[in-house]
Amino acid sequence: MLWMKKERLGWVMVLLVAAVLSACSSMPAKKVTVGAASATPAIKDSGKGWWYARFQMAWPEGAAPLWHVDPFLAHEVVLPALMLGGEKIELWRFHRRAARDASGHQFSFLFYADPATADRVFSSLQSSPSLNALKTAGIVVRDSYDDTAKITRPDIEDTSDPNWSPAIQKSWPYFIMGVSQAWLDWIDQATAQRMPEGKSLSWKDALAFYKTVNDEITAAWREEGEHAFLHHLNALFGYEPLVIHEKRLTTF
Repeated sequence: MLWMKKERLGWVMVLLVAAVLSACSSMPAKKVTVGAASATPAIKDSGKGWWYARFQMAWPEGAAPLWHVDPFLAHEVVLPALMLGGEKIELWRFHRRAARDASGHQFSFLFYADPATADRVFSSLQSSPSLNALKTAGIVVRDSYDDTAKITRPDIEDTSDPNWSPAIQKSWPYFIMGVSQAWLDWIDQATAQRMPEGKSLSWKDALAFYKTVNDEITAAWREEGEHAFLHHLNALFGYEPLVIHEKRLTTF
């Protein structure tokens, strides 16, 4: 049976605060001088690295991706593992994608931690009853986890786009973690409001439930995302314009 509890809202808020405090506490105190080092933590030889957990969904030809499986996995499978890792996880984020290639519809959880923490997180994910129910049902067709025997991505920028400037590569993981935190908390609030405390659901009913949650979040993003996210992001950079690269057909 799949359980969704209102108490998780409080846990998510604790998790968000702990993540922010952890990031802030690792910022070195220093004088403001010309040529000062970056404000992001120095993590060379930290004994930590980036780790991936990937979940690939069934996506038949001619069908739309099952986008609502992503918030289901984030809330029911990843959140307990994230809580288990706690402050040992310095950075984390989600990645969602769907393309007609070898990876198909895939939901990924990335986090920056030491190998022992990665082992605990992966064990939590793999033993999740919710994940195993979706695998048995053929909804999740493949899940994979990095080998923790060796750290292959030790630097903060190692999972950023290599085409970006070095400064953006190093700072972007902090930005996308905040976005992922907001998205996960959004899911948690929606489930807390919609699901009576202590009620259990079959995997089919749970997926239907998360479809309503996903639809609610999508509608709110459509109506409020421009001001709540894009406007305030633009304001942070002094309303400076962006170069937008468009691909479109044009006739003259």
